[in-house]
Amino acid sequence: MKRSILACLGLSAALSCHAADAPVAPRMEVHSLAREFVAFWDGTQGLSESERVQAFKTQVGAKFPEFYDVARYAGSRSEAEHDEIIRRNIAVFGKQRQAYLDKVSQFDADLPRHIATFTSAFPEFKPEVTTYFLHSLGEMDGGLREFGGRRYLVFGADGMVRYHGNGNEAAFFHHELFHVHHQAQAPDCDDSVLWQRLWTEGLATYVSKVLNPQANDKEMLLDLPEGSAARVRGQLYTSLAQLEQVLDSGDEKQLGSLFHMDGASVDGLPPRRGYMLGYLVAQEIGKTRTPSQLARLSCAQARPLIKAAIGELKRQATPASGQLKTP
Repeated sequence: MKRSILACLGLSAALSCHAADAPVAPRMEVHSLAREFVAFWDGTQGLSESERVQAFKTQVGAKFPEFYDVARYAGSRSEAEHDEIIRRNIAVFGKQRQAYLDKVSQFDADLPRHIATFTSAFPEFKPEVTTYFLHSLGEMDGGLREFGGRRYLVFGADGMVRYHGNGNEAAFFHHELFHVHHQAQAPDCDDSVLWQRLWTEGLATYVSKVLNPQANDKEMLLDLPEGSAARVRGQLYTSLAQLEQVLDSGDEKQLGSLFHMDGASVDGLPPRRGYMLGYLVAQEIGKTRTPSQLARLSCAQARPLIKAAIGELKRQATPASGQLKTP
């Protein structure tokens, strides 16, 4: 199913604007496969597990092979491993079916509304990216992906259920929309080096907080896994010192430790701490720049500012407790 979602400023989730002076948010074309997964699941309950896996590939996977085919993993995942991931997701779906359907219905209203509020802050925003809303087989709640040299914005309804529950998702939507905007403003940031990933994720998190000042750590997705936000704050000085040493690293272990929930621990530091650290760095740099000015910084321009911000945050932090000093 393909939908065009048009958000109009001042008219929440409206599908059209008639006032001549009403600023119109850009149109985002969304290919929705989320309900197709439910239809597939409901219609194949009488089949064996292996038959359901094959039915998924035909009924759902074939509609977005760039995302669903095992070929995207370039040999790092076998066909058997891929089939097992599909099988597991089919097996557990019954327990989340209603929450998933609720999330799908909510998405149709939420995305236009959040595009509108984002465009109010960034009038130059152009969502010129192919967007899919689907069951991600446990991969994600949302994010940019690149297949065959083409970029996609993907929202995973299953991940949104798992990680967000029934909470306010405004910060999440603004985070993902900012990634689209930031790529257009600073195309030299490719995320392959640690400091660039720190900047892109940290800035998206910071902007989501600016647009949603009431958002808490959970809504900003800073407390994944649960309890990690407090752990990062409690080990802030040590985390910053370790970060300073690996800024230019492209090592997957370092990147995983900082940005993946299942990343291997480095020096006993909390997993996924890169989001909190990046947020604090962007917040420090944002003391003298607007969000629009930050978005327009090239990565080359941002690099010395990031290094200086880490140094300043270390200066503010107390080595014994790890906490930032209060003014």
